Amino acid sequence: MLGTLITVIIVGLIAGFIARAVVPGRQSMGIGATIVLGVIGSFIGGFLAYVIFRSDANDGFLQPSGIIGSIIGAIIALLIYGAVSRRSRV
Repeated sequence: MLGTLITVIIVGLIAGFIARAVVPGRQSMGIGATIVLGVIGSFIGGFLAYVIFRSDANDGFLQPSGIIGSIIGAIIALLIYGAVSRRSRV
């Protein structure tokens, strides 16, 4: 259980950091928000993989994905967050 939690945190940090590096603009996030971004991105990536490939149907549609899916999901989550935060400032 502890090993799984540490793995989720490390993958979330890596995916969130790469997503923040890829998406242009300044994101004012700390390390905790970057980890949360990566973890949310992992679930978005798992959902997209389920929708596109219909893999692991027994596990349900909300599942964690690998590092590539986590990065793609984190980029999507960061773009959505940027669009929502820009709208609220206007």
